[in-house]
Amino acid sequence: MKKHILATALFFLSITLATAQKSTIENDIKMYTEVWDHIINNGEIHLINADNFDENITAISNPENIVGIPSFKAYYQNFITGFSNREFKVIKAFGMGDKIAKHWEFKGTHTGMFFGIPATGNKVHVQGVTLVKMKNGKIAEEQDFMDNTVFMGQLGSTSNPKNIGIIDTVYSNFSKGDIPSVLALMDPNIIWNEAESNSLADGNPYIGPDAVLNGVFGRLGDKYSSFKLKNIELHNMSNNKVLATLRYDAIIKKTGNAIDVQVAHLWSLKNGKIIGFQQYADTKKLADAEME
Repeated sequence: MKKHILATALFFLSITLATAQKSTIENDIKMYTEVWDHIINNGEIHLINADNFDENITAISNPENIVGIPSFKAYYQNFITGFSNREFKVIKAFGMGDKIAKHWEFKGTHTGMFFGIPATGNKVHVQGVTLVKMKNGKIAEEQDFMDNTVFMGQLGSTSNPKNIGIIDTVYSNFSKGDIPSVLALMDPNIIWNEAESNSLADGNPYIGPDAVLNGVFGRLGDKYSSFKLKNIELHNMSNNKVLATLRYDAIIKKTGNAIDVQVAHLWSLKNGKIIGFQQYADTKKLADAEME
C-alpha cells in the first residue's frame, strides 16, 4: 500500500514539474519575443537592460564574443542607427528547459552607418536562426546563424554571386537576338557609356533601357551587316561589378570591312538589375574599319 501511495505521489509530482517547466519556457518565449520586437521594430534600445538581460549577457561571435549589457547594447545599436523601415519578425520559436530556438526574418533599408559601412540606400531581407539560453527569466546568451554572404551582398559590400549568371544571360540573349530579354535585365535608370571616340559614344551617357535600345542596339543593326560576340570571359568583382573580356566579330555595312576587336565591358549591378555599363575598346581599329 505504501509503495502504491509513493508511486502515485511521484507520478503527480512529475506531472506538476512538467507543467511548471512548460509554463516557464512559454513565459520565457513570450518575454523574449516581445522584448526583441520592441528593441528592433520600435528602436527601444534601452530595453537591453538588467530587467531583461543577464548582466553577463553573451553574444557568441567571431573573432571574440560580445559580453555584458553595455557591449551588447552598443552592438545592436548598429541595427537601429543603420536601418530604417525595420521589420523584425519571429517566424517560429520553441524551447525546452532554459533554451530557446527561434527562426526570424529581418527587413530594412540601409540609411545609416552600420558597423562602419556608410549608408547605401540598399534594402535587405534576410532570415536566420538564433539559439538562446535563458537564466532566471532573463536572456543570458545568444548565437545567431545566417548567411552573411547574402546579407553583405544586399548591402553592396560584397558581390552577389548571382551577378555572373545575370551577365551571362545578357550575352546569351543578345547573341540570340532576344533584345527585349536583355532590356528586361536593366534597371529603369541604367547609365550606359560607350567607349570614348567610338561613333556610338555621341549619346553618352544613355539613361534608361529605351535610350540604350534606340541609341545603341538599334544603330548596331544599321551599322553592321553582321555583329557577333566571341571569346567571352566573365570575372566577378567586388562592389557588385562584373568584368567581361571578349572580342567583336563584325562586318561594316558601308565598307564591307571585317573587324576583330578586343574589348572589355564593366557591368554594375544592384538587386539583380544592371545599373551601369562601361565599354572599353580599341576605337582606332573600329574607326579604321569604317573608312572606305
